[in-house]
Amino acid sequence: MFPATLADWLDHQQRVHPRAIALGLDRVREVWTRLGAPAPAPVVITIGGTNGKGSTVAFLEAMLGAAGKRVGAYTSPHLLHYNERVRVAGRDADDVALIDAFGRIEVARGEIALTYFEYGTLAALLIFAASALDVALLEVGLGGRLDAVNLIDADAAIVTTVDLDHQDWLGNDRESIGREKAGIFRRGRPAIVGESDPPQALIEHAGRIGADLRIAGHDFRVDAQVDAWRWSGWPEACDDGTYPDSPPSVMLPEPTLAAPCQIDNAAAAIAALYALRGRLGWNPRAIGEGVASARIAARLQRFGGDPELVIDVAHNPQAANMLATWLRGSRASEHTLAVFGALGDKDVRGVVGALAAEIDAWFLAGLDQDSPRGLDARSLRAVVEATLGASAVHASEANVAAALAVAFARAQPGDRVIAFGSFFVAAAALGFAHEHRLGVA
Repeated sequence: MFPATLADWLDHQQRVHPRAIALGLDRVREVWTRLGAPAPAPVVITIGGTNGKGSTVAFLEAMLGAAGKRVGAYTSPHLLHYNERVRVAGRDADDVALIDAFGRIEVARGEIALTYFEYGTLAALLIFAASALDVALLEVGLGGRLDAVNLIDADAAIVTTVDLDHQDWLGNDRESIGREKAGIFRRGRPAIVGESDPPQALIEHAGRIGADLRIAGHDFRVDAQVDAWRWSGWPEACDDGTYPDSPPSVMLPEPTLAAPCQIDNAAAAIAALYALRGRLGWNPRAIGEGVASARIAARLQRFGGDPELVIDVAHNPQAANMLATWLRGSRASEHTLAVFGALGDKDVRGVVGALAAEIDAWFLAGLDQDSPRGLDARSLRAVVEATLGASAVHASEANVAAALAVAFARAQPGDRVIAFGSFFVAAAALGFAHEHRLGVA
């Protein structure tokens, strides 16, 4: 007897494999083969990287949608509802589609144990294959080389950034992590890198397999203008073998997504579309519309009120530094109060240290009720106090909702409260905003 509801299926999936994370493609590829391995779409773009994956997917989805393409997007983790992970033409998959896909996977897997993420990846691919898509966007869950998403040979791959995160799985330095993330590249196909100084191991891997490597700041560029910016690509040879005098370029509006890094994410997305223009066309109008219209929850998402609530998913030092840059450039409030929670395998000291100068008071939240990897409030407080001193911590609560309640009770008019540190924090903060009817600013 199969599970009856989506919630039952998700509960079942967490019991099938003895480990929450089990990198490797052999098991998931065998099940995909048994399912017939249908192509998810005529064109597939895979998106990996340490930070910026979800935002880059959002830009691609908006740009392609504005160009009239039917797009499927697979992302993780979700914030409020599992259905958020699988979108077709801008709509979350419904329970019926997911349950049907899970049933097919269950029959096909036989005695093969799949992880929760592997079930979800296969379900997304099945739903996409049945949806008459033009393009499928697949966000890597962890790393790249051994991630379940990598069983699909992408027509173009993007690595947004490479920094330290998930070291237990990917290695203890940028070179090791970059090598793992470069595993999504394919021979002869566009390999887009969204930062100007990627690890040498990533560059070497791309060269070794013969990928068409394109690096930000070298092959494509961003030039800031007043209330706009210009994207410039790489010149391609004309039919007569000559090259144009100047590379192709397009003027674009500022993204609605707030962080300074969002232009870099948009630029990488545009580079992938430019590389695939022979198959997808080249539509500067749609690109501009997509840059302006792209939205994604919990990326410096602001909720109006006094005090204001800001929600972000920053959970590693690189993301924390980006968040600190944004806070320094947007000092509209009197004081900034942080509601912060973290998983135990994260560099809490690095995150807290990056934001120390921008936060006036810390309100800590335990996440041990949300995840086996979550730090409880007492353990988190010990790390934060050891990093910043005892006076920095104004409260530590058992969960995010309690920490938010205390922070808002202490906040004064003109202050802002920023909730960050994990997707679990962001999800709880979004629930708090909805419960208190805080409107998006």
